Order: sequence, then structure tokens, then C-alpha cells
Amino acid sequence: MTTTFDKREEGFEKKFAHDQELRFKAMARRNKMLGLWAAEVLGKSGAAAEAYAKEVVLADFEEVGDNDVVRKVVKDLAGKGVTEADVHAKMKAFLAQAIEQIKKHG
Repeated sequence: MTTTFDKREEGFEKKFAHDQELRFKAMARRNKMLGLWAAEVLGKSGAAAEAYAKEVVLADFEEVGDNDVVRKVVKDLAGKGVTEADVHAKMKAFLAQAIEQIKKHG
């Protein structure tokens, strides 16, 4: 027998799963945007820029949190006048853009 409590619990579980999926999409999109920005700083364009952006997205799977992505981008941009603070600022701005894009387009 399904109770109201069971239905409510199932609803919360579905919402949690949906929220987690949206968070994952937003972070991946943010990392791609960051990668494309960094690629531009490095003078890459077209397929080379896309390939670099993919490397940045994949770097996020090395450890929990953003440190892996920040470390990669800061290292790759060494000598280009880009600081860790610059990378964090870009990540924050790109995350806001990614969330807005997902809200509009899914």
C-alpha cells in the first residue's frame, strides 16, 4: 500500500536527482566555457580550442571540487598574465551564464 508519505518521499527523491543532474550540466557547461576562454588566451581556435575545452571538462573528474580544473587552467596559462583569482572569477561568471542557459534551453 502506497501512503502519502511514500509519494512525498518519492517526489523528494526525484527532485534531488533532477537537481543533481542540473548541477552536473551547469558545471560541465561552465568548464567548457572556461576551457574555450583559456584556449583563446592561448591563441587556439576552431577544433584546437574545442579539444582544449574538452580537456578542461575532463580535468574536473580528477578529484572532488574545482581545484583540479583551476590547477590545470592556471598551469596552462602560466606566463600569460592570468592569475588564480582571474580563473576563479571567470568560473563564477561562467557558472552564472551556464545556469541561465540551462534554465532557458535545458
